[in-house]
Amino acid sequence: GETNFSVITADGCFYSFNVVYKDEPAQLSIEMEDWLRDNPEGGIAGDRMFVKLKELGGETPLVVNRIMYTLYKKNKRDIRHIGCKKYGIRTLLKGLYINNDLLYLHTSLRNTSDISFDIDYIRFKVVDKKVAKRTAMQENFIEPVRTYNRLITVDGKATVRNIFVLPKLTLPDDKLLVVEVYEKGGARHQSFRIENTDLVTAKPISELHLK
Repeated sequence: GETNFSVITADGCFYSFNVVYKDEPAQLSIEMEDWLRDNPEGGIAGDRMFVKLKELGGETPLVVNRIMYTLYKKNKRDIRHIGCKKYGIRTLLKGLYINNDLLYLHTSLRNTSDISFDIDYIRFKVVDKKVAKRTAMQENFIEPVRTYNRLITVDGKATVRNIFVLPKLTLPDDKLLVVEVYEKGGARHQSFRIENTDLVTAKPISELHLK
């Protein structure tokens, strides 16, 4: 017999399939390639239907990926006062952008040493400015809704960049957004702080002149 079904993938793509029963099907699985990340401007994007996701501020994954792709390719440094430099590692916030209640953070990590830097995890948290000791009661962790690159290792003498997408965020004057990068099996941890004045002056994505 014949039937049909629809699939909505985690990246918001909508697929419809016609299915015919066979005793011995020639293909048992279908691989959904990550083309949306690699080339969101390509013609293949026009062949897909997309659903708007609440976690993306009601935006489609295609638009979010196009923004990340454009920020990564343009590689501009619009912010010059936020970062961290220690242990032969330099971490920077290169840009902070806003679109449809989503914040886009363009970051870079440069390893000036000859020892590779294995990333354990990266986290974003809101903390009190005056807190000296970190406690669970004083920290509020923010989970990115999208990440452009899945970075694991930064080789010696290498630089990597990434785009993180966070839900909209504003802070009272006594709070900070802290970005932390932890080294796996090491102690060269990095962190930098973002003030509310930086968040509220994030550059609109419209100024990037996306297609």
